[in-house]
Amino acid sequence: MTVSPEVLSDPRIVDPWAPLRRPMFRALWIASLASNLGTWIQNVGAAWLMTTLAPDPLVVALVQVASSLPFFLLAIPAGALADVVDRRRLSLFALGWLTAATALLAGLSFANRAGPATLLGLTFAIGVGSALLAPALAAIIPDLVPREEIQPAVSLNGISMNAARAAGPAIGGAVVAVAGSGATFALNAASFVAVILVLRRWRREPLERKLPPEELIGAMRAGIRYVRHNPALRTVLVRTGTFVLPASAVWALLPLYARE
Repeated sequence: MTVSPEVLSDPRIVDPWAPLRRPMFRALWIASLASNLGTWIQNVGAAWLMTTLAPDPLVVALVQVASSLPFFLLAIPAGALADVVDRRRLSLFALGWLTAATALLAGLSFANRAGPATLLGLTFAIGVGSALLAPALAAIIPDLVPREEIQPAVSLNGISMNAARAAGPAIGGAVVAVAGSGATFALNAASFVAVILVLRRWRREPLERKLPPEELIGAMRAGIRYVRHNPALRTVLVRTGTFVLPASAVWALLPLYARE
C-alpha cells in the first residue's frame, strides 16, 4: 500500500502507517500478530486432534462450539469489564490464563493423555481467556496512540487479524504434519508469552477521573442501550451473524472432511 505525497500533505489525512512508528504500539502489534497466528495454528491442531480421538461429526463440531461459546456468553461482560478495571492488569490476567491453559493442553497432548472431554474442556477455557483478552486489548489502543491515529491503529489491528486468519491455518497444517497437534498448542502458548512481555514493559499513565468509576452492571446496560439506539451498528451485527452462523458449520466440519 502506497500513499501519494498529495494525500500525506493534506492535514485532514493521517498516514495509515503512522501508529507503527510509535514503539509501544509497534511492539504490541507485532506480538499480537504472533498471538493471532498462534490462535489459528492451535485451532487447526485442536480440530485435527479431535478427528483422531473421536471422528464423529457432532464431537468434532463441538471443538468449534467450545472455542466460540465463551465469546457469545462473555462478550458484553468482558467489554464492560475492560472499561471498569485497569485494562493492562486485565490483559495480563487473561494472558496468564491463556498461557497456562494452552501449556497444559500441549503437555497432555505430548503425553498422549488428552481425551475428547479434556480437549473440549481446555478449549473452552482458552475461549474464556480469549473472550476476556480481546476487548481489553482493543481498549488499550487509545492509550498508545493520539486521537487522530486511532482509526489507522484499529485498521492495522484488523490487518493483523486477517493476515493471521489467512496464514495461520496453513502454518498449523504444516506443524501438525511435521510435529503433531501438541506442537500447535505449544506454539500458541509461546505466542501469549510474547504479548505478556510487551505489556509488562508498558506503564500506563494514571488517568484523572472526574467521576466515580462505573459499575460493571451499569456499564453492561450502557453498552446494550448504545447498540439498541444505533441502527448502523445493529445492521453490522445482523449482517455478521447472518454470515457467521452458516459459515461456522463449514469451519467446524472441514477437518473431518479433510481426514476422510
